Parts: sequence; C-alpha cells; structure tokens
Amino acid sequence: MNYPVIDLDIDTLSGMKPLRRVVFSLGGNQGEVLETLQKAVDAIASTPDVIVTDVSSVYRTAPVGKTDQPDFLNIVVLAETMMSSSILLERVQAIEYYLGRVREERWGPRTIDIDLIQLGDRRRTDEHLTLPHPRAHERAFVLVPWLEADPGAELSGVGPVADLLADVDASGVERVEGATIHLP
Repeated sequence: MNYPVIDLDIDTLSGMKPLRRVVFSLGGNQGEVLETLQKAVDAIASTPDVIVTDVSSVYRTAPVGKTDQPDFLNIVVLAETMMSSSILLERVQAIEYYLGRVREERWGPRTIDIDLIQLGDRRRTDEHLTLPHPRAHERAFVLVPWLEADPGAELSGVGPVADLLADVDASGVERVEGATIHLP
C-alpha cells in the first residue's frame, strides 16, 4: 500500500520556535566598565529563551561621533534565541537601564550600550529598531570582536564580516590583554 508523503514541520507541531543566531555589541566608557560588561552578559544569559554561546575578547576603541570623551571598552556576545526582535529589544533596554544607562546625549558617554546587530536573517526597519544594524558594516569596534568570536560570521544581506572588516580602518581597535568577560 502506498501512503501519501506528508511534509510536517515538527517545530510547528510541538509549539517550538526555531532558534536564531543573535549578535549583540556591548560597550561602555563610564564607571567600572569591565564589571558592567560582565553584569550585562550575565543578564543577557539569564534571559529566558536566550542561550549565550560565545563572548569575544575585550577591545579598547576610540569614541565615534562625539570624540571628546574617554575610550570605550567593547565586546560582542553571540547567542541563540527564539525571541522576537521586539521582546529582545525591550530586554536589552531594561538591562541598560538596570546598569545605569542614561540617554541624554547621542553618542555621549555611557555606562553601557547594548546594540542588537543581527537576529538570524530578520529584517526590520521602524522607529525603534533596524535589523540588521544599519552601521555595523562600518564599525570596526563591532566587526573586530565579532570576527574573533565567529570567524565565519556574515552580516545578513551585506556579506562576510572578514570582507567587511577589510574595508574599514581597524587601527584604533586594540585588544585589552588580561581583561576577560566570562560566559555565565
């Protein structure tokens, strides 16, 4: 007897959503920055439905936009999630608030900045969020740690991170020896 072939999506039947790779860029230049970065990574990792898979080394970078302020310390965090971009954005903004982020001045000094760079191959453009991040391909402080954490990384719709990095000036991005952020 011949049975019909039925194409079933098991994730849909089980109620599970597929995991998507998420890339966060974190940085700060006020207060105890290494401690704040670690707390931010811990908070991201404690978020339900978010699994942190890797954290880059810590990099010191000159400020962008408003240059009369201290250098930043930056990292990239890689994770897997089932969350929507809206909920993920709300969560990282809550983490920023908890860690003392005050939004007074664009590109100004801050205790923490958490940017959502990419969420799988999701595309979004509205007043709250643009995915993938519209300037990630221009920012060595994002590309250098991202490439370290994931040598095969690609910025969705733009290209391989290694190729993008070849087109930007990364001379001001310096790895901070001895500074580490641990996976929770």
